[in-house]
Amino acid sequence: MVRGKTEMKRIENECNRKVTFSKRRNGLLKKAHELSVLCDAQVGVIIFSQKGTLFEFSSTSSHISKILERYQEYTGVFPPNKLREDYIQKLKFDSASMEEKIEILELSRRKMLGHCLSSCSFDELQQMEDKLHTSLQCIRLRKTQLFKEQIEQLQSKINAWHIFQERNLLKENVRLSAMCMEKPLKHIEEEATETTHHTLDVETDLFIGLPKQYADHNQIYT
Repeated sequence: MVRGKTEMKRIENECNRKVTFSKRRNGLLKKAHELSVLCDAQVGVIIFSQKGTLFEFSSTSSHISKILERYQEYTGVFPPNKLREDYIQKLKFDSASMEEKIEILELSRRKMLGHCLSSCSFDELQQMEDKLHTSLQCIRLRKTQLFKEQIEQLQSKINAWHIFQERNLLKENVRLSAMCMEKPLKHIEEEATETTHHTLDVETDLFIGLPKQYADHNQIYT
C-alpha cells in the first residue's frame, strides 16, 4: 500500500503532535547512529522538545561537547581557548581606548562651557574661541532660517484669511444687489395695484324713488 505524502505544517492536535515527535525523534537518532557506524563519521545531534526537554546523540564515546569544540575550532564562530583569550584581550584594549576617548571629549566639553580653563595654553584658548565663534555663526544662521520660515507661514495664513474675507464680502455684495433689484419691482407692482383699486372704487348711496328724483337729488348736492 502506497503511503500518502505528509503535508509539512504544524500538527494542531497536541496528542498527535507528541506521538509524531517521539516517533520522528527516535527515527532521527537511529539514522544518526547508522550514519556514524556505516560511514565511520563523527555525528552529533541535539534536539529540544516543545517544552524544552533535551535529547542528544554523540557518535564518540565522550560527551557531545567534544564534537561541539571541534565545530567551534573549525568554523571560528566560537574560538578555542587561546584565540578566546586573545579576543578577550582585544576587547579590553578597545574598551580602555574608548574610555580614554570619552574622557577627552568630556574634558573638551567642559572647557567649551568655560570650566577647567586654568590648564589651557593661549593657543588652546584661541582655538576654542574660534570654534565658539563658528558655532555662534551657525546658530544665528539657523535661527534666521527658522524666523523666515515662521514669517512665511504667518504670511501664508494671513493671505488665506484675506482671501476668505474677500470671498465673504463678494457673496454679501451679490446678496445685497439682488435685494436692491427686488425692491423696485415690488414697489412698482404695489403702485399699480393701488391705482387699480382707486379706479375701481365707486361711491354708492342708497336712494329710494324714481330715477328723475335721484338725478334732482344729485344736482342739489352738487
